[in-house]
Amino acid sequence: MRWFREVAVRPSRRPTPDEVRIWRAVVKDAKPLPGHALPVEAETETMVPSPPPPPGPPPARPSVVPAPPRLQGQTDLHHGHTPGLDRRSAERMKRGEMVIEATLDLHGHSQDLAHAELAAFIDRAWAAQRRCVLVVTGKGNRGGGVLKAQVPRWLNQPPLRQHILGFSFARPHHGGDGALYVLVRRRRG
Repeated sequence: MRWFREVAVRPSRRPTPDEVRIWRAVVKDAKPLPGHALPVEAETETMVPSPPPPPGPPPARPSVVPAPPRLQGQTDLHHGHTPGLDRRSAERMKRGEMVIEATLDLHGHSQDLAHAELAAFIDRAWAAQRRCVLVVTGKGNRGGGVLKAQVPRWLNQPPLRQHILGFSFARPHHGGDGALYVLVRRRRG
């Protein structure tokens, strides 16, 4: 019976000149233990640092990002504007009286990650038949948070817009203007 596990050993490779230079800089102040001598280092061939990678073309960034296409018959949503929703339900959402069935907190996320997480969250909420969800964006420094401004814009863009009936700032106990109540459409069929 074996009491040890075999471990695959990687074939050894020679360190690059840069790796050798860095290692020497790290251990230059190290002193050997009493009774031990410093190992004799074999001089490597000419120590030439590896060349930097060739420069590529700079990334193209348009100065103006075109607005995504709108679906026919859909108007832009803004805080508290819920076209196609009865007045009573709209008021309940604005007052925070609807049951919050899921929450997404975007604090500390980059814009790209926040956008992806928001899209996945709304899609899951729609698929799970959740009606009212809370999206916490944070207020940002001095009230000018990037996500606070971007999330309403993203909610108006496809594919999120087709799943959204409306959104409104949350009540203070749910985050105030650093959070949104989002009303998700019911899935038909």
